Amino acid sequence: MKLDLEQFNDLDFENIGAWPRQVKVVFAAILAILVFIGSYFFFISDELSALDRMQSKEAQLRNDFKLKYQMAANLKLYREQLSEMEGQFSELLKMLPSKNEMPGLLDDLTFVATDAGLRINSLNWEDPVQQDFYVELPIKISVVGDYHEIGNMISNIAKLPRIVSLHDFSVKKEKSELLQMEIFAKTYRFKEVGDSVSNKKKGKG
Repeated sequence: MKLDLEQFNDLDFENIGAWPRQVKVVFAAILAILVFIGSYFFFISDELSALDRMQSKEAQLRNDFKLKYQMAANLKLYREQLSEMEGQFSELLKMLPSKNEMPGLLDDLTFVATDAGLRINSLNWEDPVQQDFYVELPIKISVVGDYHEIGNMISNIAKLPRIVSLHDFSVKKEKSELLQMEIFAKTYRFKEVGDSVSNKKKGKG
């Protein structure tokens, strides 16, 4: 069927019923296309966006399920590891001196130094340092002796049942050819709720 374009001239939009049949068919086709395009943008595009979101959510849920399934499959192993870590943590806590053991620790250091043959100039508690979960308790030690005696003291400190670390040492020779060593020994105590640390000092000379 050949389309006669002259039929589109002088169309009366107030009297659509009088339009030629061919013009009505073309107009209806154009109207249907416009309705389809409008429906797509107002309805179908939103549904497609919602579908994309649901597909992304499904992929995320699949990944979450996979991770949780792996955790559930290894739950027994995780519990065993947690129990082992709690045991190790408990053992470490036992190596930290309690409040009541602080004077005894100072006595232990005094004994270690004198047992090594050293002369103690001073052995004093310094101000405690508050950390997030523990309290750092420094002890300043000044001793005099020969090289081997100092080495024996350091070796025996490492053998103490409580955790004691050594820091910031300095050594100088005296007129008697002996060595004077100043060193900081640090021990640590687990901080409890409402814990406060008093500064204790004990001098030796």
